[in-house]
Amino acid sequence: MQMSTIRISGVLAIILLIKLSFPSPLLSQTAYIPPDRPKLVVTLVMEQFRYDFIDRFSNRFGEGGFKMIINEGTYCRNASYDFFSTQSAPAHATLSTGTDPRFHGIIADSWYHPLRDAVVYCTSDSEVNPVGGSFENGLQSPVNMFPSTFSDELEMSTNGKSKVFGVSMRDHAAILGAGHAADAAYWFDDRSGTWMSSTHYIDSLPDWVRKFNEMNLPETYLSAGWTTLLPVEEYNGSISDTASWEIGIGGKTLFPYRFDKGRASGLRRGNETDYSLLPLIPAGNTFTNDFAIRLIEEEQLGADDITDFLMIGYPVTDNIGHLFGPSSVEMADAVIRFDRDLAHLINFLNEKIGKKNYLLCFTAAHGVAGVPELLADSKVPSGRFSQNQALTLLRSYLNVIYGEGSWVKGYYEKQIYLNRTLIEDARLDLDEMQQTASRFLTQFSGVASAVPGSVIETGDFTRGYFRSIRNSYDPSRSGDIIINLKPGWIESGNFVTNHNSPYEYDIHVPLIWYGYTVNRMSVTRKVNMNEVAATLSALCRIQVPNACMGEPMTELFR
Repeated sequence: MQMSTIRISGVLAIILLIKLSFPSPLLSQTAYIPPDRPKLVVTLVMEQFRYDFIDRFSNRFGEGGFKMIINEGTYCRNASYDFFSTQSAPAHATLSTGTDPRFHGIIADSWYHPLRDAVVYCTSDSEVNPVGGSFENGLQSPVNMFPSTFSDELEMSTNGKSKVFGVSMRDHAAILGAGHAADAAYWFDDRSGTWMSSTHYIDSLPDWVRKFNEMNLPETYLSAGWTTLLPVEEYNGSISDTASWEIGIGGKTLFPYRFDKGRASGLRRGNETDYSLLPLIPAGNTFTNDFAIRLIEEEQLGADDITDFLMIGYPVTDNIGHLFGPSSVEMADAVIRFDRDLAHLINFLNEKIGKKNYLLCFTAAHGVAGVPELLADSKVPSGRFSQNQALTLLRSYLNVIYGEGSWVKGYYEKQIYLNRTLIEDARLDLDEMQQTASRFLTQFSGVASAVPGSVIETGDFTRGYFRSIRNSYDPSRSGDIIINLKPGWIESGNFVTNHNSPYEYDIHVPLIWYGYTVNRMSVTRKVNMNEVAATLSALCRIQVPNACMGEPMTELFR
């Protein structure tokens, strides 16, 4: 018994000696603990990227893009906006501020100003000057957005030590995504083919931006043209590439698209390159990523323990959808190509900063309606609302009721603006005229409801489409009557289809969280997009934006 004990003890001693001499990998490695706050927050915002796009094209995705962030991140499958004006600018402002257009003031991409008798662009600002690029495209700032943003609160919480940037080919996306206090917002100037900003942010372009612009990558990308990544027959779920309703690029609706044969093919305006073509093709997304990656490197984002922020906006799918429709081969190719761009960006971030050191949020600004003609072919009710005809008949009707006068000031984005000055001078009741006009407008084909502004202001709507309309209504900027079209109906215009409604196909968007402390999870509950800014603030341990209505997503804190 004693000898057996001695022998066992000797064996244990030898094993211990071996372990001390050759440490086990499991013993020598410790689990990486993420920092208290992410070193970098990156939000990626697509436009006209409906929720079903990911599932529709998933069999053509690679392993490093959408599949990676879904398989390793938190996928919110039931996320949507809760307002009526589902356009790019209101969505970017909502993502930044955590509140609805009724409070942040960006009720649409543009709105009508009755006193000026002019259309106001959401980020126009005559008090600033352009920095780089053309004068016409440089008079921009976030002056029309009322509250603070997540990035503003981040800057203030670190006494300005956080680095904050916004990048997009579309000016308002970069500006509203970056916020008021950003280090810079950069957008693409389609006149010069360069990235630019305004004096709201900086006085001159940094050397690295000027050097990047001097590379003239847009010319290179346009010269390469646009061909399908896969054989056309492999774009399952897409309609024929010869659909009659497609508008196309320069009237051309079939692959390949060539922009390297001078003026005839649309590349050049006279003797100058037409850089406005780049945001219409998938290469625009690749070019945006080129610039964003260079920005991360040059500005050293995520290089220290102070949280930095970068918003990247991608409007290419919006432009393609308006020209070809969401079921086109062009849209399918653009989404599949973006999956490659996404994989490249994620691979760069993982290698440069480390997956557990940065937080990525992917989402979309809005969805899109089906093409009315395509819906009609399937016997689904749909159509195009003739707003010009409705406006003409409304003017005639009001003249009969109230006498000759310019009672209607204008129409813009499903909103009727009455001539309040004339109504007041005539001592007529504004509320009564709003109701009269609303009742008349409901008789037109495609109109689901026409809601007077007085009803929107005083009504207590807790759910449904009227709540969505209320959440988009700002008395100082909205019209006197808001027109809601029936499902499947869009306004007439120079586009194949459109968004800008409270229906599921416009408000439902993908929302995916990846990196940092994010766990693999699928969230099926209803998520309001107001929650994004609140969640980012909670994860970064800072104050929420000052008008934020959303609550942090508890799923990301388990």
